[in-house]
Amino acid sequence: MSVNSNCSVSRRELLRAGTGLAVASAMLWPRLSLAAAASDYEIAPGPGRAFLKGEQGQSTSVWAYNTRIPGPEVRIRQGQPVRIVVENRLEEDTTVHWHGIRLPNAMDGVPGLTQPPIKPGERFVYKFTPPDAGTFWYHPHANSLQQLGRGLAGALIIEEPEPVHVDRDVLWVLADWRLDSDGKIAPGFGNPMEAAMSGRVGNSVTLNGSVPEDQSVRAGERVRLRLINVSLARIMALRFEGHTPVIVAVDGQPCDPHEPKGGRLLLGPAMRLDLVIDMQGESGKRYAVIDDFYDGLAYELTNLAYASQSPLRKNPLNAPLRLPRNPLPVPDLPNAERHEMVLQGGMPSMRDMMGGGKMQGMSRMSGGMAGHGPAIWSINGTSMTGDGHDAEIPPLITLKQGRSHFITMRNETAWWHPMHLHGFSFRVINRNGAPVPHNQWADTVLLAPKDTVDIAFVADNPGDWMLHCHVTDHQTAGLMTVIRVA
Repeated sequence: MSVNSNCSVSRRELLRAGTGLAVASAMLWPRLSLAAAASDYEIAPGPGRAFLKGEQGQSTSVWAYNTRIPGPEVRIRQGQPVRIVVENRLEEDTTVHWHGIRLPNAMDGVPGLTQPPIKPGERFVYKFTPPDAGTFWYHPHANSLQQLGRGLAGALIIEEPEPVHVDRDVLWVLADWRLDSDGKIAPGFGNPMEAAMSGRVGNSVTLNGSVPEDQSVRAGERVRLRLINVSLARIMALRFEGHTPVIVAVDGQPCDPHEPKGGRLLLGPAMRLDLVIDMQGESGKRYAVIDDFYDGLAYELTNLAYASQSPLRKNPLNAPLRLPRNPLPVPDLPNAERHEMVLQGGMPSMRDMMGGGKMQGMSRMSGGMAGHGPAIWSINGTSMTGDGHDAEIPPLITLKQGRSHFITMRNETAWWHPMHLHGFSFRVINRNGAPVPHNQWADTVLLAPKDTVDIAFVADNPGDWMLHCHVTDHQTAGLMTVIRVA
């Protein structure tokens, strides 16, 4: 289990290949460094290589930020201005979206909507001051299927002004990959059949860019574990055998501390969970962490491996679990303006194959959609394909700035959809008519087939904002729209 310190990342660390990543010497670009100030970063998307099947296998050609899978961890304090220079070393356009951050519209990273794309060899400077502490991440919003699917993702951690009372702060960036028999990333991005079902689900899962190994822990310690799912389509349901994780934040936003229902942590693409785990296992023993979302395809993600040394403490740490609240405006529900969004499309004849979470999207058809591809999904009967380039499409709805808004999302499809709203965090109010407990806020809400979810927020951030499914095949095939706040 990796420990994330609060120290600045050195130039040498940014240049050094991450765990499980081999980098050719020609790829060690000397300008890829953290600037002198802790709030200044340089990030360069470009080619790299990674051992996605373990150190004993062949390395895989990937796309990476600063040659690292995942990209360098950007870690700053709440309310601290940050300046991030992105230099495009790909052979195609790119942008960077700072997922979950409430920032100015011009910094949101959607090509054709909030900024021009960053051309090969060009730079773009992102500047913002994050108002919220929590676990966030960054990824492209151009050619999203391939750029994210080939490895472009990194963690963005906004620290609380005062340290949280835990022994360690640990990050797990979880990703899956579609690999062929030679360990290469398989072709077929944008396959229409997959796009109409569950998307491009991979056949190999990594933890912090490597094939998961045992995660070392010590009896008696308290760990804050930050989970980020950066997969294109894979939904995860994690169980920690012999342990009782407590959820303290959803999508970076603190909630009432609570144990997951049935001990199962549901994590769709782009979603994050902050957990506090008191390591109460026995010294010298191993406890499995299992992902069992897809029926009949459960697997062991990793193990918590206890050191043989004596426990750090006999009883759990006597410190509060609750995280300090972020300065989110609270919606006025009785006077909120009401809106409805209906998700439609996909392949309804396959719904029985996904009921309960059965796996789909495992074929390796070599064909794929070029450009924006066909519209397979829609929101309120309107489809927007691609990554944001179709910004000439008028906004689906216009929200009055400063007002509270209550949005009902109805999933009329046979498939799961993690719906993400840029620029805002929203309160999750109801699911299928029942109140959602624990005061949960999010920026990405997972809708099961036929689910209806109510969310609410104050539209205090002006601009045109994307709302889309974060199963990336669904997004690029039409399950995306624009909301205007004016």
